[in-house]
Amino acid sequence: MFTCKKTYQDIPFSHRQHRHDGHCAQIHGHNWSFTFTFGCEELDECGFVVDFGKLGWIKAWIDEKLDHACVFNSDDPLLDDILAINEKSGCKIYQAYIVDLCSSEGIARHLFEIFDPKVKEMTDGRAFLISVDVVEDARNSARFEPTRL
Repeated sequence: MFTCKKTYQDIPFSHRQHRHDGHCAQIHGHNWSFTFTFGCEELDECGFVVDFGKLGWIKAWIDEKLDHACVFNSDDPLLDDILAINEKSGCKIYQAYIVDLCSSEGIARHLFEIFDPKVKEMTDGRAFLISVDVVEDARNSARFEPTRL
């Protein structure tokens, strides 16, 4: 198998770990980095796993959904109140993005589930996503890599 990696760095956004028993239960921010590892058995006509020049849609998605956003768990008990702040204020105070789990691990899985089907579609099924690494402030990281049978 051939592999390659693409990294997007220094993406600022915040999250709130409402289940945490410490300060992470508060809305707080990090600079995040994402590394996508791609794989294939057959290279394309240029000898690439994926053409990095054709991955602009990943950066565009990250910029639109996560850059300067606030990420929340879908089951956060305060989510309705938090989301109402923008509506009550009459202006966009923050951009909310809702996921199942806003931990580094949960974000890695979320990104994998979004981008793997798109990579397969872009390459007519030739290439796929192997894993997603999420780095939080260059100190902490997590990886999601599904079990392949």
